[in-house]
Amino acid sequence: MTVSDFLKLDEQQAAARLKASDEVFHVLFERGDFSMELFAPCEVDTQTPHAQDEVYVISGGHAWFRREQEVVSVRAGDALFVPAGVEHRFFDFSDDFRTWVIFFGERKPL
Repeated sequence: MTVSDFLKLDEQQAAARLKASDEVFHVLFERGDFSMELFAPCEVDTQTPHAQDEVYVISGGHAWFRREQEVVSVRAGDALFVPAGVEHRFFDFSDDFRTWVIFFGERKPL
């Protein structure tokens, strides 16, 4: 479900919808060059570089995150920034791992 305007997004409700969908991400809001998703990879994170800058805000669990050659551990409450076109992915994540994904800015060719 994509919402054009919202007052509040409830992470728990979004997580329940995501789990029921058998998908690994769920678009929650889109407007212009801005969108928000909830992402919960299953076994392997198969992301490829994106055309927009993005911010991840970890909402549950823990994982390791690689952005090009940098590797950091992440847990609920942490935030990450990834510029458009940069290779990145989560790995060794817990079963309850989830993150908000916020895409913004000009779309760049990949």
